[in-house]
Amino acid sequence: MNQEARLPRNGKEGALYGAIICTLTVLFMSSINIILGVGEFNGEVALTILKVFPIIWVIVMIIEPVVIGRIAEKLTATFTQPTDSFNAKILFRILFTVLGMSFCMTFIGDMIGNGLSSQTFNHFLANWPRSFLIALFAESILIQPFARFVMVKLHASQDKKKSSAAGVTIHGLSEQKS
Repeated sequence: MNQEARLPRNGKEGALYGAIICTLTVLFMSSINIILGVGEFNGEVALTILKVFPIIWVIVMIIEPVVIGRIAEKLTATFTQPTDSFNAKILFRILFTVLGMSFCMTFIGDMIGNGLSSQTFNHFLANWPRSFLIALFAESILIQPFARFVMVKLHASQDKKKSSAAGVTIHGLSEQKS
């Protein structure tokens, strides 16, 4: 069976792939949103980013696979055909995932930063389009390709180990027959 080298092949790889994407996205998007919210970057802002990073990361690692990822998979299956290219399917998956995650996290991020107030909805309307476009660009051009690169390198290493182990086994059997 020919497996796609750019995607995870099992649960452990899926967790690694998801962790890479979530970590880079949370770091990138929380940094941008906090800096834009404060209006400058300084030591205090850097400290704020470091403080909120683990909280947001945990939220994202729960929401994406449990809710948004499942919805994105169903929508991708709806809007693509089995004969569509890998890139077409990945782009649809990125679009739907970023749409859902940016929607949720813009709201959640504002609540973490400013609490729940009468301005939360207004902040959401002002911030979500920007967050969506930045996240879509970052996921499409930087983050997802990097995570797929890691999977390719991981699979190449695994395949090399398997072929080396198979070579040793075959060599060992041929020596025993002699």
